[in-house]
Amino acid sequence: MKSREEMAQRINQLERELAMTKGGAFRPVRKRSQATFGDWPLYDIAIGPDLQRGEVRGHARGIIALGDMATGFLAIGGLARGVIALGGLAAGLFSFGGLSVGILAAFGGLAVGGLAVGGAAVGGVAVGGGAAGYYACGGAAVGQYVMWAGKQDPEAVAFFEKYGLDVLVQGPKR
Repeated sequence: MKSREEMAQRINQLERELAMTKGGAFRPVRKRSQATFGDWPLYDIAIGPDLQRGEVRGHARGIIALGDMATGFLAIGGLARGVIALGGLAAGLFSFGGLSVGILAAFGGLAVGGLAVGGAAVGGVAVGGGAAGYYACGGAAVGQYVMWAGKQDPEAVAFFEKYGLDVLVQGPKR
């Protein structure tokens, strides 16, 4: 008779194998470029669980990274971190996502960054339904210089017109 530990290990192994085949066939994707730049592959793709490797979600790391979690120059994934990041939760110099944090620019449902554009935007320059920033433009805006239906600071109007961002709130000029 097998020991309790051996039985528990065997059960865990069988559960992993069953999870891999259940429902017909979602298989994890793991592809990595042979070409590298330093230690980083040109591209890395890691999508889905790989229970044989003990990974519940794929983490791609490469110049171009695509995965459940992605880290790279261009990162695309549920959680994306990179110079250019696109994902549900995105962080980088330039980020695009549901929750977007960008050092230079962020675009998303909730955007936080130097330039933030989103449903809710917080940043040095913020444009959105709700905007908070040094220069803020939106449906409701708070900041040093604001532009919204309730208040039009001349400094804010000049700033947003200079960069063409006033069209996001006022619509095209006729």
